[in-house]
Amino acid sequence: MALCGRGWARCARGLRLGALPRPGLCGTRGVRGSNPFTRQQEEEWRRRNRSTVGYIAAAAVGMVGLSYAAVPLYRLYCQATGLGGTAGTGGDPERIERMEPVRDRLIRVTFNADTHASMQWNFKPQQSEIYVVPGETALAFYKAKNPTDKPIIGISTYNVVPFEAGQYFNKIQCFCFEEQRLNPQEEVDMPVFFYIDPEFAEDPKMAKVDLITLSYTFFEAKEGQKLPLPGYQ
Repeated sequence: MALCGRGWARCARGLRLGALPRPGLCGTRGVRGSNPFTRQQEEEWRRRNRSTVGYIAAAAVGMVGLSYAAVPLYRLYCQATGLGGTAGTGGDPERIERMEPVRDRLIRVTFNADTHASMQWNFKPQQSEIYVVPGETALAFYKAKNPTDKPIIGISTYNVVPFEAGQYFNKIQCFCFEEQRLNPQEEVDMPVFFYIDPEFAEDPKMAKVDLITLSYTFFEAKEGQKLPLPGYQ
């Protein structure tokens, strides 16, 4: 204890004389205000810290931007390839006009409707199934109703099962990925105009596929609401 006291005395005497305490003296770590850095070193340390924080902030902003872009980019990719059971867009009038129906390949298309847990709409298909052949256009309808006393804006996503058939399922007109506003007690019909590409009948992987299910799920359009990726709901 006496040695420790002498160490503190030397520290105090050094501080009064304007000198920094030497490392290793008893109690040096307990002296408030001691600074092992020179002013130049301290400024360099602060400059490096500011640069590091700037890099981290820029990376965070970039990651947020990529997350917002991921869904629409993935959606476009899926529509082009049919990945994840996503139907393609096939609104080219000339292509539709040139199509020749494959009459010997009858396909049953069933329809499914769901709503997110927070969505208060009533949503259902108006037909349970229809029969189509590749190369032939078809029209189906869904019905949505807002049974509440307040307006609600909804937005839907969809997928096709089996997933592999998504590349051949083409929508000419659809209500998916577009905001739909329903006033209190309002009810609307929502059409889906589509066709199955004639190449479906030529794909060996589709040889045993005679049933396709088109599913839609409606979500309430809220700020920050993220839709699930098509085909992976």
